[in-house]
Order: sequence, then structure tokens, then C-alpha cells
Amino acid sequence: MSSSTAAALTRQWTTWGPVVAALVLGLAWGRELPGFAVAIVVVCLFAAVLSAVHHAEVIAHRIGEPFGSLVLAVAVTVIEVGLIVMLMIGGGDKATSYARDTVFAAVMITCNGIVGLSLLVGALRNRIAVFNAEGSGGELAIVCTLATMTLVLPTFTTTHPGPEFSAGQLAFAAVASLLLYVVFVGVQTIRHRDYFLPVPRPDRGIPESEDEHAAPPTTRDAWFSLGLLVVALVAVVGNAKLVSPTIEDAVASAGLPKAVVGVVIALMVLLPETLAAVRAASRDRMQTSMNLAYGSAIASIGLTIPAIALASIWLEGPLILGLGPLHMVLLVLTAVVSALTVVPGRATLLQGGVHLAIFAAFVFLSFSP
Repeated sequence: MSSSTAAALTRQWTTWGPVVAALVLGLAWGRELPGFAVAIVVVCLFAAVLSAVHHAEVIAHRIGEPFGSLVLAVAVTVIEVGLIVMLMIGGGDKATSYARDTVFAAVMITCNGIVGLSLLVGALRNRIAVFNAEGSGGELAIVCTLATMTLVLPTFTTTHPGPEFSAGQLAFAAVASLLLYVVFVGVQTIRHRDYFLPVPRPDRGIPESEDEHAAPPTTRDAWFSLGLLVVALVAVVGNAKLVSPTIEDAVASAGLPKAVVGVVIALMVLLPETLAAVRAASRDRMQTSMNLAYGSAIASIGLTIPAIALASIWLEGPLILGLGPLHMVLLVLTAVVSALTVVPGRATLLQGGVHLAIFAAFVFLSFSP
């Protein structure tokens, strides 16, 4: 199959995928779905996810890095926020910790799963994966600060009983998170943009892929992709809401902790980021992979917490954000190992393997705490 034929086929299914997923959402919304209907919804959900990746990459190709990574990170966070709010609205008391579980899972998936997989792919191709320590280190510092401020401090504050913020503390954490995210975006896209660009590797003599030297899409194509990206995101949020009762019932029937629901949600919404990051690593663009991973973690906290804080005004029940001792240990381990990985600006298979081991421990302990 020629590259032009493959591109045409990709364009066709990524155009119709979001539309079909949106139509299925409209037909199934508010109905009790039998098993075969849930299967159809799941297929449409993943088609919408993959379409969202494609259209985000089209937009990224038009506007360049690091804006492209930022677009996909924000898009994924919109999905995450929508899913969390919808689940909290319909979940009652059992949904009080969905925000915490999903945000923490997003941090572990991005900082260990996506980073580890990207380092593994990059090191397998070039023996050593190279990235900007300045940019990646700054991103990691923001992730650690936001995670500690929103997920660790609520366990130790005393104004409100339990692992919760008081109304004033939640407002402060939400505003601080949002402002820190805005500062990060300004530094990444304007003031120190060069820190977040892929490191040139002329010594490797690696040829550029077709995507890298192809002419950027027209403005019309970019706007078209933006429209389909919005449709795909709406379809993902809505269809995930449709299958969430099935996920919750399966988790309850298996006798698993309810935190597993948050892990499943985070895995679903971060699939686009994972695919894009691994693809970038395979093309020797490790900094793009790091931007996608850490940028998603920053957006997951910096945008989700303010949105959830705002939604808590009309949501009933407590909002549990504080982590327990087990997850705090995993968070500290992730922060220490990530710092040791990022500081040199170079990594091998060893670092990738360590991050994947931490990620595997997180997944296993989520199912068997």
C-alpha cells in the first residue's frame, strides 16, 4: 500500500470515526444498554480516541512544537475532567474519591508508564535517549509541587476532618494550581520555548520521517481537524460515561477496590498521549515524548483540580483528595527516581525499566492493596 493511499484511508476513517461515535452517543444516551450495545459503544469510544490523536497531531504539525504537545495534553485533560464530573454527578457517595484516584493514576501513568515506555523505545533505537534536562526538569518540578499540594497536603490539614480540604483551602489549591499551570504554559511556549524542543541528533545520521519533512497542513485543514477533535472529545466523554456503569459493576462484582475505577478511567483518557509519546520516541524525538508525559500530568492536576473545585459547589457529598500511606510512598518513589532520570538529560534502557517497574507496582497494588 502506498503512503498516499494509507494517508487517504487514515483521513477517511478519522473523519467518520468521531461522527459515528457521536451518533452512537446520541442514540444510546439515557438508555439501558444490553451487552452487545456496550461493546459497540466501547469500539466507538476507542475509534474516537484514535481519531482525537490523529487530529491533534494534524494541528500540532500546523502550529509546531511545543504547541502540539500542549494541544494534546489539554485535549486529554478536557476528557478527564468531563469523565470525572459526570461520574461524580451520578455516583453518589461512592464517587467522592474519583477525582483523587483518577488524578493520582494519571500522574503514575504519565511519569512512570509513558516516560518508561518512551525511554525504552528511544533507548532500543539509539542506545541512549537524549532530551533537554532544563525543560524536563522544570516540568517534573511542577508535577511534584502540584501533586504534593493537592494530593498529599489534604491528608495532613486539620481544619476539616478526614483527607479533605476546607472550602478555603480547596479554593487556594485550585487557584494556585491554575496559576502555576498558566506560568508553565508561558514558559514552555514563549519565554524558554527552546528548552522544550527536541534535541538535534546530527551525529546519529537518522533520517527524518515523512511526517517531519512533509509540508504542514493548510489553515483550512487545521480548522477542520480542530472541529473533528472537539467532536471526538465529546464522543469520548459521553461514550465513556455510557460504559462507566459497566466498569463500576465489574469492579464491584470482582470485589476490587473502587480506586480501580479511577485507574481504568485514567488509562482510557491517556491512551492518546501514550500512543503519541511512543511514536515520537520511535522517531528520536524524546523531548516531545517527555513534553507529552509531564505536560499531561501537569494539566491533569493544574486543570482538573480547579474544575472539580468549581463543580463541588453544586455536587453533593465530600471531596476526598488526600492520598493514603501506600500511594504516598509510590509518589515519593516516583519523584526521586524521576529526578535521577531527568537531571543528566540522557537515559538508557535501565531508567526505562525502573520506571516501568514502578508503574507495574502501582497497577498491581491498585488491584491488590
